[in-house]
Amino acid sequence: MFQDTRPAALDDEGQQDWAPFRVDSGSEIGTLLRQLRDAGTPMVLSAPGGAAMVAELWSIDTEQRRVNFTADDNSPALRQLVDADEAVAVGYLDSIKLQFDLHGLLLVRGPRSVALQARLPSVVYRFQRRSAYRVRTLDRHAPMARLRHPAIPDMQLALRVIDVSIGGCALLLAADQPALEPGLTLHGVQLELDADTRFKATVQIQHLSSLNVADAHLRLGCEWRSLDSDAQRALQRYIDQTQKRRRMLSLD
Repeated sequence: MFQDTRPAALDDEGQQDWAPFRVDSGSEIGTLLRQLRDAGTPMVLSAPGGAAMVAELWSIDTEQRRVNFTADDNSPALRQLVDADEAVAVGYLDSIKLQFDLHGLLLVRGPRSVALQARLPSVVYRFQRRSAYRVRTLDRHAPMARLRHPAIPDMQLALRVIDVSIGGCALLLAADQPALEPGLTLHGVQLELDADTRFKATVQIQHLSSLNVADAHLRLGCEWRSLDSDAQRALQRYIDQTQKRRRMLSLD
């Protein structure tokens, strides 16, 4: 299953030992933060009370030991994060989930922008994002997911399906398409993977990540929330067949 953007319970003493996932080297932390910044990675910032918002790591001030995130001054969650004075940031670099605490939150206003500032994290945790085997879809079939935008019911979206697994799928959100936030549940999504594999599903958006620095397209990592038995069989058959076809293509 896809791990989502809910922070791992690192303070729960009954959970596993998190030491193997811990990064506390200043140089390594700096490298990871710069990768997040340069990729424009969407990150979910969550406060203890449940408030959450999506932001990007905008700048890193190593001298003052502060980091700045983009902020929407009209977001109700922004004020809640500042009032809480702490948050957990979660973002993704390819197959790696990064998580770190933010403390000393301040709202910094400039002439043309607003930033959410926090102390430079002293510890970052790295987790492998996926555990279910996934296959990339075959380009020639142009697999699509069709749905209504949850906030704009009159708008129909057609999103490219990048890859699928028994646990979920990844969809491509183009730069010119309206935003979709982590945590949203999408009902009645029509999946068209190829001519023989079509089914409806309910999916939940678990995380966002950038595909590359060159464009603003986003990868939506989604988890299946409702698949009937016929859809499950069709999905498993598609995964098996796509895996075989990719093996054959690699031998050509």
